Amino acid sequence: MRLPGRIGPHALLITTAVPLTGWALHVVALHKRLAATQKDPLTGLLRRDAYTARARRLLARHSDDVTVILVDADRFKAINDGLGHAAGDTVLASIAARLTAWAGPRAAVGRLGGDEFAVVLQLAADRRERRLEQLVRMLHTPVTLDDGRTVDVAASVGAAAPDVLGTRDLSALQRAADSALYDGKHSGRAVVATATHATTPSINGRRAGRPGTAVWGQAA
Repeated sequence: MRLPGRIGPHALLITTAVPLTGWALHVVALHKRLAATQKDPLTGLLRRDAYTARARRLLARHSDDVTVILVDADRFKAINDGLGHAAGDTVLASIAARLTAWAGPRAAVGRLGGDEFAVVLQLAADRRERRLEQLVRMLHTPVTLDDGRTVDVAASVGAAAPDVLGTRDLSALQRAADSALYDGKHSGRAVVATATHATTPSINGRRAGRPGTAVWGQAA
């Protein structure tokens, strides 16, 4: 059986474009849903699992030329209780935005939970001190709330690096960075972990969980 006439190029384009367009829209929707599950809805930072996967890729790719950083907001509970949860959310979102701006698009920046954040980025030893000082200044800049009020904020920062500790294991580096963070708690300076920090089993109620994870205590 023959069909009258010929199928022109425009007709062929229509018949093939419709299903492809539908599939493309489906793929875009899937990517959006996947991104939503990977990111924290308040801050837009990576959730723990997505952050961990990206951080490990950076450690594997850049070897010793990497720094792992933990950030803990100081006196956040007082802000949350005194000014309300909306103010607390604004502070957390501001910290996240500053971390993202400081670390750049190639870094792994995650919210570990509550007021605790982590960053893994390519950062050489000869630039580490200066860049960490810059980060501390950014995190100590007052935050402006939606109603125009300003809130004095601060954060404690601990860092750990493979070239100092001799390991590229993310869990070990985070534990050392956490120990260094609490050495400098409320001091207004970033502390880089040494071998001593790497041997500390528990910090301020925080304890190691199963490999690749951590159990975090109440916010300071």
